[in-house]
Amino acid sequence: MSDQKTTHFGYKQVPVEEKAQHVAEVFHSVAAKYDVMNDLMSMGIHRLWKRYTMELTGVRAGNQVLDIAGGTGDLTMKFSDLVGPTGKVILADINDSMLKVGRDRLIDRGYSGNIEYVQANAEALPFEDNSFDVVTMAFGLRNVTDKDQALREFNRVLKPGGRLLVLEFSKPGNPLLSKIYDTYSFTALPFMGKLITNDSESYRYLAESIRMHPDQETLKGMMQNAGFDLVKYHNLTGGIVALHRGVKP
Repeated sequence: MSDQKTTHFGYKQVPVEEKAQHVAEVFHSVAAKYDVMNDLMSMGIHRLWKRYTMELTGVRAGNQVLDIAGGTGDLTMKFSDLVGPTGKVILADINDSMLKVGRDRLIDRGYSGNIEYVQANAEALPFEDNSFDVVTMAFGLRNVTDKDQALREFNRVLKPGGRLLVLEFSKPGNPLLSKIYDTYSFTALPFMGKLITNDSESYRYLAESIRMHPDQETLKGMMQNAGFDLVKYHNLTGGIVALHRGVKP
């Protein structure tokens, strides 16, 4: 099998056409306990990362927002409040299990009127050109097989002047922090996964997928190549996470 036809799934090489299914199995496995695990893994800090992301979106009443790989709906919930009855938020996820958990969670909390739920692949979005004021993707890009294609799709569906925000695990700048983070990721994460979801392998994959994700400067360049202007990134928690922001010209 040639290199062109394989891609990484964590540290393994798998056929390109099989990666999405492997990722789907991971998230089917962890969907029900996803929020609990996020809190445990990040010691609650993921809520601060997402709050910072919200502040940089510039979302206003009446906006059209796409929350792709929106999972259990953390950002969608806040967007719904901001856009109000004249706006719309689409919670999209490739994974049916995650989408169902997100939908049930939001409905249970009384959210309904301005939210739509769409099962969608980031590489082939089922939306028209120039549809959205803001597109966000929090902790989803590293699971996408063809990240460049996904970024081009985000650009396509954004209106001119629209904003993309990608929140994702990244590369700490400090070597000591990087070493501590590696040790934590490859010992504590699988252990907690086993304890909470009875699935250590999925969390081992998540740790590996973080290591395989492009670093800050590489992702910035990928966004520029996909057609975004004014691309900047903000390191959070020492670069463990980075928030990239770009504008469609």
